Amino acid sequence: MTMKATAAAACMAFAAMTATVSESAEKDNGIPEVARPEVARAVEAAARRPHPRLFADADGFAALKARLGKEELFTAGAEFIRATADPILKVKPCERIKEGKRLLGVSRTALYRINTLALAYRLYGNKAHLDRAIDEMRAVCAFSDWNPSHFLDVGEMTLAVAIGYDWLYNDMDDATRREIAAGLRRCGLDASRKPLWWIRAHNNWGQVCHAGILAGALALAEENPAEAACFVQRCIDKLPISMKALAPNGNYPEGPGYWNYGLEFNVAAMALLEGTLGSDFGLASMPGFAETGAYLDLVTGPSGMAFNYADGGAWRGTCYATWWFAKRFNRPDILPYFERDAFRRHIADPRSLRRAAGNRMFPLALFWVQDVPAGLKPKAPLVWDAKGPVPITIQRSSWDNEKAMFVGLKGGSPSAPHGHMDGGSFVLESERVRWAVDIGPEPYHRIEAMGMNLWSDAQNSDRWKLFRLGTSSHNVPMIDGCQQLVKGSAKVKDVLRTSAGSVVTLDLSSLYTNATSVVRSGAMATSGRSYTLRDTFAGVRPGGEIRWSMMTRAEPTVEGDKVVLRQAGKSITLRQCGEQKGTWAIGDGQGPNTWDSPNPGCRQLMFTVPAKDDGTAFIAVNFSF
Repeated sequence: MTMKATAAAACMAFAAMTATVSESAEKDNGIPEVARPEVARAVEAAARRPHPRLFADADGFAALKARLGKEELFTAGAEFIRATADPILKVKPCERIKEGKRLLGVSRTALYRINTLALAYRLYGNKAHLDRAIDEMRAVCAFSDWNPSHFLDVGEMTLAVAIGYDWLYNDMDDATRREIAAGLRRCGLDASRKPLWWIRAHNNWGQVCHAGILAGALALAEENPAEAACFVQRCIDKLPISMKALAPNGNYPEGPGYWNYGLEFNVAAMALLEGTLGSDFGLASMPGFAETGAYLDLVTGPSGMAFNYADGGAWRGTCYATWWFAKRFNRPDILPYFERDAFRRHIADPRSLRRAAGNRMFPLALFWVQDVPAGLKPKAPLVWDAKGPVPITIQRSSWDNEKAMFVGLKGGSPSAPHGHMDGGSFVLESERVRWAVDIGPEPYHRIEAMGMNLWSDAQNSDRWKLFRLGTSSHNVPMIDGCQQLVKGSAKVKDVLRTSAGSVVTLDLSSLYTNATSVVRSGAMATSGRSYTLRDTFAGVRPGGEIRWSMMTRAEPTVEGDKVVLRQAGKSITLRQCGEQKGTWAIGDGQGPNTWDSPNPGCRQLMFTVPAKDDGTAFIAVNFSF
């Protein structure tokens, strides 16, 4: 049997095995009465071993210390962690202060502080770091709860306290250990015993919450190994529900911002299963999981900005999960395009050294960071048909030319997790300048504080009244001023690669009630100096107004039938080249309502054309530089 066939067989066996357990627990909290024998045995064995056991044991930490001064990136990262631990000594421990319905900011601060202080102590032995980490854990374990009504808060806090408890176990007295263990159990594990929705979540909630509870169960495993094994079993059974969205190519439906969030916790769970229990129990063989390590590179342009569809920002920073993927799947080629330099930028940024809260998962990178060989290049396609539940396409002219052209086209439905009305939207950059932009999401708490329902995706919900989330602000066709349909979905019809370049085609038809057919295609020349976006329409009412628009942060100048955009000393020309042409107009890029956040520096290029008497239209715009 080939390796591929063996992996497929293992995956099918795993699916059948988990289906049986899952079906028996569908009406409760997902915790089985008894864990499967192989899980129970692994947890029992882990419980007999001394602390630390999460991410590394005593020998693992000794090996980390032995790398100091020998490996450039590792040593620089370790010195950064020691330097960032010191400012935490000057601030008081976290307090239980909610922002709206969330305690999430407090949980994240605690995770940053405990991760940083505990690892700094393990590497360098400064007792002030130890004492401050213990104070942080005691403070949060004295909270009345960790806000289980918004369980992400519990998931992150449970991971924080589990790490600190485990890594510093042998440096605490019995009374302190009992105090922190009691808080970890009461506010973390016990809070997860209810039949909560996230247990079977298809999105990042499942990844975050299961990882946190898994860490808590493993940290306390010696107290009741059989019970801990049941918590572990639930994670093994239910985490795949979220992971299924990565099939078949590693595309993440919630966009790169939430990939960073969901996969950092998903990877934590995988590292805990493999490192503490000695097995991934089949999870690593799930379709798309190995491939998703390259996802961030694929959706990041030469500018360093990501294709920020859904509720995510465009700016990308260092991500420890990328280092884990590189090591776990022998993919060092996912490091040189962005991550290696992002790691260096992060530790060189003087602002990072002054923060009392920052990249809370960064310390975990030290377990997998590696020096990157010179000359290593990405092993990734120039044209990527991502597939998956929220399909996207990526076209680029080169991986090793920083002036390359990069275009992302968005498929999928507004009803997807964190979805926007952006089917057919695009971002475009060349010469390291992002010309066509997605202006991003609204801050959640601010909108919720206004009493608006941000999380309903009904067609007429408050969510679509927000300029940044609705059709009006996205780089999509708009017909007669109507929003896209929430239940519609943009499909990728075709992806062609030829010697002349590449062409991708999306069918947007189901997103519109006022057209029978809307098709958008994008053609990139091999040179990377020209891109043509074509839209064809049918079934529009005669004379119906079809608007083409694009958000930009560049300075536009209209010159007849073309617009010249200038930014950062560079320029690009947009010229209408379809059968029908409209008059260019420049909007201010701002939402019309009081609840809309300002979009400083944004402008909206647009023109409109009427549908022909037969209800058809054909418009096109060429980008060249």
